Amino acid sequence: MNTIMLVDDSATILLSISNILTKAGYAVEKAGNAAEGLAKFKSGMKVDLLITDLNMPGMNGIEFIKEVRTLPNYKFMPILFLTTESQQSKRLEAKAAGASGWLVKPATADELLGTIKLVIR
Repeated sequence: MNTIMLVDDSATILLSISNILTKAGYAVEKAGNAAEGLAKFKSGMKVDLLITDLNMPGMNGIEFIKEVRTLPNYKFMPILFLTTESQQSKRLEAKAAGASGWLVKPATADELLGTIKLVIR
């Protein structure tokens, strides 16, 4: 079973996306902000995919994935942004930081699961 880490400062998003992923057969780890997510990664947790928001208090999603990419076990893990942002400049910045893909909220369950199937090996 693949494990997906979900990092978002919205409790509603964490709950709704977690429910979609769990029903689809994924194990889900959740964090309410980037610092909490980073601590889980540094603890050595095995994660197959990271889905993160861009706009979060403290460390934003781009800063967060840059930190995750410095950890040896996660250099090549797929990372998806799930965010309300849609500007091309932000997408390019995220890709340069190590993001694998980008979904704009609200994404449907089918869009989310279809994209996950494309990036998880």
